[in-house]
Amino acid sequence: MADFVEKSNTKTAVRELSLPIADIGTFDAIVGSVLADNPFGCVDYIESGVTYDGVTRNRESYTAKVNYEDNDGKRVGAISARAPTVVAFGSVATEIMGDATLAAAMGGEAVRDAEHDSYSCQLKCHDPSGEIYYVTFSRNAVRITSYQDDAIRTTVETWADGVPALG
Repeated sequence: MADFVEKSNTKTAVRELSLPIADIGTFDAIVGSVLADNPFGCVDYIESGVTYDGVTRNRESYTAKVNYEDNDGKRVGAISARAPTVVAFGSVATEIMGDATLAAAMGGEAVRDAEHDSYSCQLKCHDPSGEIYYVTFSRNAVRITSYQDDAIRTTVETWADGVPALG
């Protein structure tokens, strides 16, 4: 029987945030600044004849939480709605909050539970060295995955040190 032979050594590094990112606007601004300003110095690349930006959204998910409370303030129900984009996240939350039929079926008044919303956006990054790695932002952490060169971690870490919400 053949053995598995290691072909590469990829790494993962995680920065746990001391406080969750406050809200979707702050989260979206952080991700947007990486896409617009390219602080990691990523470069465009060509794969199978197609040119790709040096930094792109790879996947994202946003979950809005809504509780339903009776007249005594007791939670009688809850809904979590997962949306594929920030814009959809806002629309979904607004629709749920305004749905009187749903509130009646739940037996209570809709109350946003924004403190328990979750956000995740993974960026695909192409380093000038040719290495492709990922930076994933969540409400509670920033994760760098699939990198080999420690200089990548240092670059992302240095940038994150300058972003107050990522402290």
